[in-house]
Amino acid sequence: MMRMIRRLLIGKPLHNRELTHERLPKWKALSIFSSDALSSVAYGPEQIMLTLVAVPGLLAYGYMGPVAISILLLLAMVALSYVQVAKANPSGGGAYAIAKKNLGEYPALIAAGSVFADYVLTAAVSVSAGTAAIVSAFPALAGHQVIIDLTVLFFVLTMVNLRGVRESSNAFVFPTYAFLLGILALILTGVYQALTHPITAIPAESVVRQQLDWTILFLVLRAFANGCSSMTGIEAIADSVPMFKKPEAKNAVATTYWMAGILAVMFTGITFLTMHYHILPLNDVTVLSQISENVFGRSPAYYYIQITTMLILYLAANTAYNGLPILLSIVAQDGYMPRYLATRGERLTYSNGIILLTIAAAILIIVFQGETGHLISLYAIGVFISFTIAQSSMVIHWFREKSAGWQGRALLNGIGATVTGLVVIIITVTKFIYGAWIILVFIPIMIFIFKSIRSHYNSVAKQLSLPLEDIQDAAIDGPSDHIVIVPVSTPTRVVFETLKYAKVIGNRVFAVHIASDEKTAVKMRKKWATWQPGVELVILHSPYRLLMRPLLHFIEKKEREKRPKDFITVVIPEFETKKWWHRLLHNQTGWILRTSLILKKKIIVTTVPYHLDE
Repeated sequence: MMRMIRRLLIGKPLHNRELTHERLPKWKALSIFSSDALSSVAYGPEQIMLTLVAVPGLLAYGYMGPVAISILLLLAMVALSYVQVAKANPSGGGAYAIAKKNLGEYPALIAAGSVFADYVLTAAVSVSAGTAAIVSAFPALAGHQVIIDLTVLFFVLTMVNLRGVRESSNAFVFPTYAFLLGILALILTGVYQALTHPITAIPAESVVRQQLDWTILFLVLRAFANGCSSMTGIEAIADSVPMFKKPEAKNAVATTYWMAGILAVMFTGITFLTMHYHILPLNDVTVLSQISENVFGRSPAYYYIQITTMLILYLAANTAYNGLPILLSIVAQDGYMPRYLATRGERLTYSNGIILLTIAAAILIIVFQGETGHLISLYAIGVFISFTIAQSSMVIHWFREKSAGWQGRALLNGIGATVTGLVVIIITVTKFIYGAWIILVFIPIMIFIFKSIRSHYNSVAKQLSLPLEDIQDAAIDGPSDHIVIVPVSTPTRVVFETLKYAKVIGNRVFAVHIASDEKTAVKMRKKWATWQPGVELVILHSPYRLLMRPLLHFIEKKEREKRPKDFITVVIPEFETKKWWHRLLHNQTGWILRTSLILKKKIIVTTVPYHLDE
């Protein structure tokens, strides 16, 4: 039954040779890897406005234009940088891979921790923002945001992505292009109305008269930091170059240019309309909802914008589902994350990475109650740290490679690293008390986890390595004894079958019985003499009615007596009940013994199951 449900939800397993069919053309890749960046126009300009109108009298509102222009210039610089990353590192991995190659271990791990934080926040912020969009259109849903968020996260995004890249791209292409069409129509209509039906603007002199003191400067810088959330997701294409159809790098570069161009147009248009209509914060109503209502009224076009915005924001989380599992697989291959994150699941996806992302994003949504504003406070710093590391790595790359035109590329990446590094400082200072400190603590914790995992794998590899001389010594060694110990409560069919198996695998078999008093011991000896299984019975006395300790002491004694080349196996008789609840009616001595012994050195533990029919 469970197998049928699994096949219904996830689909049948895919053969390895079908991996090539899972690769994406540019037009599909744009919808998969760019949905995070493109959807950010639904909350990026809004975050700028929300910060600037915090000043009484709206005197800082006029700074929205310069802040938006600064973000657009930064967008162009970062996009050009990631084009270089995609070309230089066609195997994927983005900032982590390029830093590991050029800067070393710790910068690479900082990049990996930063991008991990960014992708988890992408999933949480996008789902929360999508729910906010639909609540704006349907206020009756207010108060149920967290439940809606978790439902979308677990039952839509996770399930669709577990079905495979091709399935998720087919499911998400239409909503992405529907959103782009709607936003472009909104911008064109809004700009046309602005030119033909001008409205009274905020007096320009109110901004001119306002002195740019330290308070206003801090406010403008914080608005810039919040607006930088519009640039998250730009790295997703460079992280996922192997997912493109051949030629992978060339297609990834072209898709990056498309994404950056479309994002610039939409960001500029939404910012202009926000300023034109003097949009102000309203509870449970987004800026995009207010713009749509001003342009279209509560017409079908308004609901079209809100519904497609909700869909694209939910799909923006899908950027994380496509980018993070690939990155985790690369980090896991290097031994810094659990190795199972590097293996593909039945549908050729990195399913363990998908599940890890879902759990992490769900925890954030629950902790912050799905409040987009609170989650945005954590946003951007991680991704800009990775931007800075990636561009610094590219400077080293060009100096090492020195291909044609390398000086210009190195200069571009050097300027980019400097600018994004300054942005990291701005975000840290202006958003520190609003949650940026959490990311600054989280990244060192992730580096510690990475190093601990790598240390464990190195230790395991060292302990499991088998030198050639050990193999040669074993080959000339003499015969070994195999001591088999069978714990026995009372002679039963289960014990009989276990002893048969024990005599097959060992040449010295001991049946061990724990007796709480002499009367029990005499009774057991009589039964054993009558039964005559051909195995020596050892009775251990335990007047305190302890079972485990006497048996463990006996095993330890045999371990001390044996030669180094001998083996000890403890074979546990165990019957399996037909119904699961029957198991609750029996003690778990066998399981406890197995758990206790499995931690002992050089002791082999096995069970002989006997299945009951009724």
